[in-house]
Parts: sequence; structure tokens; C-alpha cells
Amino acid sequence: MAPLRIIFMGTAELSCASLEKIVSDKNFSVIAVVTQPDKPKGRELKLTPSPVKVLAEKFQLPVLQPPKARDEKFIADLRERQPDLMVVVAYGQILPQAILDLPRFGCLNVHTSLLPKYRGAAPIQWAIADGNSETGVTIMKMDAGLDTGPVLSTRRTPILPTDDSQMLHDRLAQLGAELLVETIPDFVAGKISPQAQPAAGSTYAAKIKKEDGKIDWSQPAVQIWNRLRAFTPWPGAFTFLPDEPKPQVLKIWKAEVVGRNGQTGTVLSADKSGIVVACGEHALRILELQREGGRRLTAEQFLAGHPIKPGARFLM
Repeated sequence: MAPLRIIFMGTAELSCASLEKIVSDKNFSVIAVVTQPDKPKGRELKLTPSPVKVLAEKFQLPVLQPPKARDEKFIADLRERQPDLMVVVAYGQILPQAILDLPRFGCLNVHTSLLPKYRGAAPIQWAIADGNSETGVTIMKMDAGLDTGPVLSTRRTPILPTDDSQMLHDRLAQLGAELLVETIPDFVAGKISPQAQPAAGSTYAAKIKKEDGKIDWSQPAVQIWNRLRAFTPWPGAFTFLPDEPKPQVLKIWKAEVVGRNGQTGTVLSADKSGIVVACGEHALRILELQREGGRRLTAEQFLAGHPIKPGARFLM
């Protein structure tokens, strides 16, 4: 049987594991890769390709970069290529119905949550921030809604206490890629019946903003710890040192919950074991941190150059 003709749509680093898995499988033939246009980055605003474009060029695959997926010439180009299936992973644009209807077997999406929970842009971060003990990946057949299409398959994974969003991202990227190549053959053979998502239990995972990383010391320590892991590496969990002439941003990289109490935001102790800060309930021991413009340091290293006395209070 001839390999399945696939157009792959993706942009973010998350997409790369799925593209690599499909390219390496003899049952599939990637006839084009669609990704977002190159974007200016850095101080010099140099145009930089997406991670998916870099990988596609490594595999010598045709790359399409339409500014808008609704462009009629772009849709006509896709139609001329006669794909059997389209696979979409973290592409970054809403697809019009004209594209969803184009391939013989429709469009499949790899989503990094157990749908209908955490539809939207940032399912990995919010699953950690909300204190979930488990998440997973879903392969769904796309419809016109936002992550509302019928489900073909799912796979679960625990959220470990040691996980931050980058670690969980990398694990889910691999998990999604593996599930995708297992699901496609059974789906096109008619062995899988897409199941409508249940109406109950749907949640929305909004795009992460920089201010989401600001620590509110009035929250319970466990909640702050969850958000710290969720927003590492970006935007990072941060607070402010009341330094003169202006407060200094302090980024927290690693911490743990301890069963101490005190006035919210107040440093209870600061020594080589860490900087213990009182929260709304219990306290957080800061283990690794970074001053604005400085290097990432252990608490012991940080205190050697920037002493913090018990009783000092972080700004809210």
C-alpha cells in the first residue's frame, strides 16, 4: 500500500517530536510542512525560523509559510497537493473550514491535555499551576471550534513533584508523537470511531502572560510552589526585593514547601539551607534564585553576595 500523503502543520518546539516521528515512519509521506512566517528576534531583530522550519529543512521537505491560513492562494496550493491527511501540532492559527474539509481523512491534532480539560493555548502550564497530579495527550479530529473536536485516542502521564513546565512539555511532546503514529493507521482503516467530547468538565487554558509569574505571598505555599513550577522557565516566578533606589526583581527557580508560619511575605530565616518566606499558609524555602541582571545561584551563593536578614519583607 502506498504511504499516506500527509501535510504537517506546526510551529513551536512541541511540534518537532511529532514531525520527526512521522518522517521516520515508512507508512507516511510528508508532502509539505506548513509553519508560521519567520519572526524578528533578539536585539538586532534578526528574522528567525520556527523550530519546525529548521527541522523540515533538515529533512529537505517543502516548507509553506502563509501569513494567514485563510489566504485563498494558500488553500488552493494545499488542495493541489492532494493530501490524504493533515496533522496539526501547535501551529498557532485557527484553521478555516475550507482547510479542515480538504484532506480525505480530515485534520488531526495533538493536544497536550486530556480533553475536554484545558482547551486553549497553555494546557501544560495550567495543569501544573492548578495542582493536578495527572495530565496527558489527546489525538482529536479537528472541527471549527477551539479544541472541541471528537477524540480518537488519549494517553496519560503523572505530573511529578520534580516537574516544571519544560520537563512536562518535553515528555508530552514525545508521548503525543508516539500516540499519533499509533493512532493514524487505525483511524484511516476505520478501526477507530471518533468520540464526541463530553459537555461536562471542559476548562480553558488561557495564554500565559508575564504578570502570571508575579508571586502573591498571601496565597498558600503549595499554590505558589505549583505556580513556580508551572511558569518555569517562562515567565518565571518572581518577586521584588525592597532595595534602594528602586525595588529589584528576584526570579525564583527552585523552592519547596515547609510547615512554618509567619507574617505574609516575611523572611523567617536565611542561611545555606535556603531562604524561608512566610506565605498565606505555611512557608516557601527558596533554594535557587536570580537577581535582575545576575546569574542563577543557590541560596547559599546568593546570600554570600546579597545578605537578606530575617524580618525582611518581599514586596507584594
